[in-house]
Amino acid sequence: MTKQKAPFGQELKKLLEEKKLVLGTERTVKLLKKGGLKKVIASKNCPEQVLKVLDRYTSISGVELQKVGYTNERLGTLCKKPFLISVIGVLK
Repeated sequence: MTKQKAPFGQELKKLLEEKKLVLGTERTVKLLKKGGLKKVIASKNCPEQVLKVLDRYTSISGVELQKVGYTNERLGTLCKKPFLISVIGVLK
């Protein structure tokens, strides 16, 4: 029997409760350079310039870059924050 993957919203809430999320481009890129992340999540309306930087560093470090179908406004809501979130890093 294969393990079924949880919907993205539930997965995000679980990671938020476990304090395994880093919010924001600057903090995420800094941790990518240090090798402290296992995954990077980008909103569907993440700026192209930011995506290029993320793509570069994730490919160098071998970390998965997941582009989700949510806007930065929706990601902010899912993370229970009163601001927009375009980039989320998942800690190792």
